[in-house]
Amino acid sequence: MAKYFDVHPDNPQPRVIRQVADLLRADGLIAYPTDSCFALGCRLGNKEGIDRIKEIRRLGDDHHFTLMCGSFAQFGQFVHMGNALFRSIKAATPGSYTFILPATKEVPRRLLHPRKKTVGVRIPDHVVTQAILAELGEPLLSSTLLLPDETEPMTQGWEIKEELDHAVDAVIDSGDCGAVPTTVVDFSQDEPEILRRGAGDPSPFE
Repeated sequence: MAKYFDVHPDNPQPRVIRQVADLLRADGLIAYPTDSCFALGCRLGNKEGIDRIKEIRRLGDDHHFTLMCGSFAQFGQFVHMGNALFRSIKAATPGSYTFILPATKEVPRRLLHPRKKTVGVRIPDHVVTQAILAELGEPLLSSTLLLPDETEPMTQGWEIKEELDHAVDAVIDSGDCGAVPTTVVDFSQDEPEILRRGAGDPSPFE
């Protein structure tokens, strides 16, 4: 049965955030709010957690997982980008964007796109997510909480608790966080490509 954490959206309770981080360090899987919609998240090295996300969402091996980072210092450890690209991405973050970039050797092979050797990265503009990332001290491996055969992500914490009570270890609820996934921009080729138009304004990358 999943634990349910009710977190203040503007002033997350430090004790609760510590509990969430401890659960993640113990290889737990959480459903948590972001600046676009709810996501599933676990530690980078949590192989079982990755398998559980794939099972919940029925994902194939070519799915682009996202590394949810708390800062550009973290960001730079896991992806390759030149100075011009760095400035372009920095101008749009934190925000509701996911960027597909060539991965460094810090990213476990099983998380990479099998052909492109890329990974998704983003820095969220969400107080609770940032608090969890700061306490954890490392990125969260994430995937949008969009269930199979559904067209809209789940938006209510209590509904997620009912639906995924035995599939996740905790649900973090800080109120409504919207139902529009991130805008996804692929920078793995010479020209940026908008793979998904979502919550972030795509015009700077067109």
